[in-house]
Amino acid sequence: MTPRQQWIAFLTIVIKEVRRFVRIWPQTLLPPAITMTLYFVIFGNLVGSRIGDMGGFDYMQYIVPGLIMMSVIQNSYGNVVSSFFSTKFQHSIEEMLVSPMPSHVILTGYIVGGMARGIMVGVIVSILSLFFTHLTMQHVWITVATVIMTSALFSLGGFINAIFANNFDDVSIIPNFVLTPLTYLGGVFYSLDLLSDFWRTLTLVNPIVYMVNAFRYGILGVSDVNVYASLGAIFAFTTVFYLLALWLLQRGTGIRG
Repeated sequence: MTPRQQWIAFLTIVIKEVRRFVRIWPQTLLPPAITMTLYFVIFGNLVGSRIGDMGGFDYMQYIVPGLIMMSVIQNSYGNVVSSFFSTKFQHSIEEMLVSPMPSHVILTGYIVGGMARGIMVGVIVSILSLFFTHLTMQHVWITVATVIMTSALFSLGGFINAIFANNFDDVSIIPNFVLTPLTYLGGVFYSLDLLSDFWRTLTLVNPIVYMVNAFRYGILGVSDVNVYASLGAIFAFTTVFYLLALWLLQRGTGIRG
């Protein structure tokens, strides 16, 4: 395929993916908005008023960046894992694989589609948060870089999950038993300074800690970890996941018998 044909193929996949989640917005965009609003009300207003300040900010301000990042992570992952597995389940992916379309075009199209949903939900949650607290972006480029790389990383994670999934139950195992615990224990609702040395060291093994703190630094200017090391780690993980997903797709793992 020529570069122009590859570009058209890429845009076709992205547009299909975006139309898919926009068409069913009551299932894809509305639920995370409602869920995060409940977090703002319960944790921010009710619980936060009893906790007081954290990291030099009121509790609501402190948790908002983490909640935004949590919505980006969950929706980027969820969009790709459900979409690609459905394509695999319906055997329509086989038509793509036998076409002249390169594997990297297929992969990138699905990943950008997942990123679009994750970032769109993140924007919606950010707008909703302004009804509860005041936020100012301290470091624009760090914020943007963190969101883009994190959404890409978890879109790739969803793609890899879909490749290995054999049924719809396999699609929900990783989000329920791995992703959700790591997110809740990733510093979304608390500062690592509140933990003992043992638990702080253990928490630093959690990769989501670095994404949440890098994004919080971009918004509020505070972080429990080194921000530039965090960005480097996110970039490295994204690169490794991309190469792994591309290799699996080219081999036909989970697709060809």
